[in-house]
Amino acid sequence: MTEHQLPKTIEALLDPNIYPHPVKEPIQLIQTHASFVLLTGDYVYKIKKSVNFGFLDYSTLEKRRHFCQEEVRMNRRSAPEIYLGVVALTQTADTPVETLRDRLEFDGTGDPVEYAVKMRQFPQECLFSSLFQAGKLSEDRMRELGRVVAEFHGKTETDDRILQFGEIAQIRQAIDENYRQTEKYIGGPQTRQQFEETKAYSDRFFVERKDLFKTRIAREKIRECHGDLHLRNIALYDDRIILFDCIEFNESFRFVDVMYDIAFAVMDLESRGSHVLATVFLNEYLERTGDWEGVQVLPLYLSRQAYVRGKVTSFLLDDPTVDETEKDRARDTAAHYYELAWQYTRRDRGRLILMSGLSGSGKSTVARQLAKPTGAIHIRSDAVRKHLAGIALHDRGTDAIYTPEMSRKTYGRLLELGELLASQGFTVILDAKYDTRNHREAAIAVAEKREIPLTIAHCTAPMEVLRDRLHQRRGDIADATADLLASQQQAAESFTEREQAYVRTIDTTAAIAPQLEAFFAP
Repeated sequence: MTEHQLPKTIEALLDPNIYPHPVKEPIQLIQTHASFVLLTGDYVYKIKKSVNFGFLDYSTLEKRRHFCQEEVRMNRRSAPEIYLGVVALTQTADTPVETLRDRLEFDGTGDPVEYAVKMRQFPQECLFSSLFQAGKLSEDRMRELGRVVAEFHGKTETDDRILQFGEIAQIRQAIDENYRQTEKYIGGPQTRQQFEETKAYSDRFFVERKDLFKTRIAREKIRECHGDLHLRNIALYDDRIILFDCIEFNESFRFVDVMYDIAFAVMDLESRGSHVLATVFLNEYLERTGDWEGVQVLPLYLSRQAYVRGKVTSFLLDDPTVDETEKDRARDTAAHYYELAWQYTRRDRGRLILMSGLSGSGKSTVARQLAKPTGAIHIRSDAVRKHLAGIALHDRGTDAIYTPEMSRKTYGRLLELGELLASQGFTVILDAKYDTRNHREAAIAVAEKREIPLTIAHCTAPMEVLRDRLHQRRGDIADATADLLASQQQAAESFTEREQAYVRTIDTTAAIAPQLEAFFAP
């Protein structure tokens, strides 16, 4: 859209003199399919377009006012310092359109002609998408994101009405619509095989996993979430992670399973080729929330988010204002996302890995390294134990959570989760001492019964090294101290001949990477 085609209000807002504060010239205008965004230096003004796409309706001034207010209300949950409020753009009733540039006021006494969301402006380099492109998105930052999203979901609202959006009929409306709207792109950016097999997967998932959706509702995992949690809607502001630009225009896009949000971020990272960062983020979130069962719905939502990205990119192929070069790029991008959506429906064979070793032997360090190339779900006994006890992960546990009965529950829960997820095609790392035969034999029995490949990763280091590591441990959720090592060593039971067939020993005082390469060797 050229400037002479812009609405008169937007033309007026391109004049620096109209603002009640200093601006950085020239004012930058960014357009999306639904909004005009004006960058003025210190502040951003976001004005909703008068459009109705069915799933999004900004077609009247009153609706635009309402959704501006909703955008501010909801985004203040996670980015209160960014979302400053709603501004009414006003003019006197007798102002001719031709002179609007001279008479438009911010929160003036005249009649509103438009509304804008006012936000603090921050550099585009602070977006997670920009940080990723610059190679500055670290594993530590992704762990921090996992914590931030976990805290955000913990505070989001739910009630009986919101929970109804977790019912299958509600969820599949948008998914079925995606397929209807993309049939015409078969033979273009996506193949018929991809279309039919992706659709068949989601159809089958809804039929076969009815109880899973009921369980998600019963556990109140359907909440007022973000709804669009990809890297371009996550940023650093004053070195703090903020989540912004959540979905305000459609309840069914934000009253969703928390895993719907997680799937957006994971899919976005994996679509960019960073499976490692996706795994780090996912495992931190799961450990913080204890929602390991939620992994079961993740493939459905991963496929859905990738498919949506393919769909909206495909729409550019029908836009007469888009030139052929841009359409070629859009076709390639859409094809990438359609293939990714299809790949998410094709699970590999599941696998169980038991970590084993005394406290301080490096089990969790090795487990994290093992998880990265495999995308494994890493479940630590320390986290499971504290979730069972109902205490915060970084609170020190009392003797009451380390009784034989509590240990039995902890190992039972670990194995329950391992069997549940590995049987559905996930690689699962159960990170505990596994120093007694009864716990190891129970895992072996489950693996053999369910025909799940199993490996025991036995971590070793000299006793003085273990002691030094425990003395130096800071900021971890594990409570074990060096004075427990002697009793642990005495209680540990050696591997039987039958168990030895599953064991791979890792010397954690030596370089880990070469040993992990051997770990995955046939």
